[in-house]
Formats: sequence, C-alpha cells, structure tokens
Amino acid sequence: MRTNQQTTLKTSVTLTGIGVHSGNPAEITIHPAKANHGIAFLRTGTTTGNDRLIKAHFACVSATELCTVIGDVETGAVATIEHLMSALYGLGVDNALIEIDGPEMPILDGSARPFVEAIDSVGLALCGAARRWIKVLQPVRIEAGRAFAELRPIDRGFRLDVEIDFESPVIGRSRKAMDLTPAAYRREIAPARTFGMMKDVERYWKAGFALGASLDNTVAVGETAVVNPEGLRFADEFVRHKFLDAVGDLALAGLPIQGAYRSYCGGHRMNVGILEALFADRANYAIVEGQGTRREPARAEFGLSIAAFAAEL
Repeated sequence: MRTNQQTTLKTSVTLTGIGVHSGNPAEITIHPAKANHGIAFLRTGTTTGNDRLIKAHFACVSATELCTVIGDVETGAVATIEHLMSALYGLGVDNALIEIDGPEMPILDGSARPFVEAIDSVGLALCGAARRWIKVLQPVRIEAGRAFAELRPIDRGFRLDVEIDFESPVIGRSRKAMDLTPAAYRREIAPARTFGMMKDVERYWKAGFALGASLDNTVAVGETAVVNPEGLRFADEFVRHKFLDAVGDLALAGLPIQGAYRSYCGGHRMNVGILEALFADRANYAIVEGQGTRREPARAEFGLSIAAFAAEL
C-alpha cells in the first residue's frame, strides 16, 4: 500500500463486545469512507433518538479520565475510542466511518489486536487522493508536575518515545521508542493490553469506571505480581500499552503527524493537551501534501461526506 495515497477499508466489518467501564454491550461497524472524509463516529441509540456524527478530532474530546471520550454525554458521546483509533492510525487508515450503537466502544481483549485483525480481514483500498500530513515545524511542550509531553520536528515519518514510571514494583519504570509503521505496530504494539491496579478497583467502581473489566480484557496488577494466569504478553507490556494509547490519542490530530512525540508519565489528558498546544500557534505546524507544503487552518481539513445526521463539531 503506497504511503502517499489515502486509504480506507475495502468493505465494512463488525465487532461486538462490552464496554470496559460501562459493562454494557456494544456493536460497532467500521465502514469505508471517501477521500478526505477522515475518521468519524456515527453514534446511534442515543437517549434523544437522534443519531450523532462526531468527528474523531481533539476539539471534540469531552473527557480524558481513564479513557478518551468524544462528543457530548447529554446528546450522544462515544467513550474509550483510543484503542480503535490507535489501530486505524497504526495501520495507516485515513478514512472510515465507525457506526456504534452505544456510549462506549467494546474493550474486546483490552488491546488493539482484535481491531487490527478485523481491519486486516477485509483489507485496505486506495481512495484516489494524495495523503496529507501535519508537519511539526518547531518544538512544542507541555508539563504537569513531573510529567511532560512534547512534539518536535523530524525529517520524515512519525516516531514515538513513551516512558512510564509507576510506584508499583510490578510495573516500575520503562520506556518504548520506535518509528511507527504498520508492520512494527502489528508486531510490537497492537497486542499490548490495558492494565489496572487491584488496589484501585473499589475506587473505580464507586466512580462508575471498570464495571466491565475482567481478567479477559485487563491486566490486573497485584501488590507483587500480575494476577492474570497467563501472565504478560511482553515483559514491558505496560509501557507498550501506553504507547498504544498515545498513538490513538494523537490520531485525533485528524491527519497523520510528521514529527517526533516524547512523553514521560503521560496519559490521555497530556496526549490531547499536546495537540491543543500544537494547534494553538500557526507557526507550530504546516499541512504537507506530496512534495509541496501549504498553510491553512487545520480544522478545514476534515470535511465529512455524510451530512444526513446532526454533527458534533
């Protein structure tokens, strides 16, 4: 598949499961979309009875506590989008419409691998239009206590460098850095599962989170060991999953990024925050198409070809 051409799925593919936080059943169908459509979610089954079309864009993010949520909770939102967004970005999918019948994405096995396998099962198609990138022109950095996230320019591609540092001796401190390519993503990132501390479970339940979590979809971390009988898929699965999340959150830029991302003790809030910082100043980025570069407002890049539904802008 040529990297200078926009892509979509060859045909639709459906997955079902439960939400890791809500515990509610959910069905999604990933549909092909036309060139320059971008990624968008069609939320059905809302309390108002009106379907909502929500752009997968950082400007539509409404919450980042334990997961990334887009859209308005009152009129129709979609939670825990980061794993699917990560798979789409990791495989180089530019255009897709995700139809979902509930407020939260299915967690499946807690990783992006089921989404990758679903996309691979139908394959990708070229859209007949040049791919565009967001080129980072100068360093951008945000900080929160000891945590930080930054984007800086590089000559080509997208490189991520993610570091975690937990007090838990089971997780500890580790770092994962690599250039993002579909082959590397499938092999090294997609299988890494979400994780949580056993000591935090009761607090999460009281706050309305992790109601659908189980050993089938979450790596449970005890005081001295991983609780899951099968253990870890990678010795450093924890940081690989944080890398996976970062890819999914940064996909909310709306176009692929040409630049290098670095984070330390980051998370959904900082991943989205670095995009806000990047787009806050026109000197920070340019839109690049082919060999040429043009400057234009980033939000003008995300035209949606489906107009029959109320849009969450």
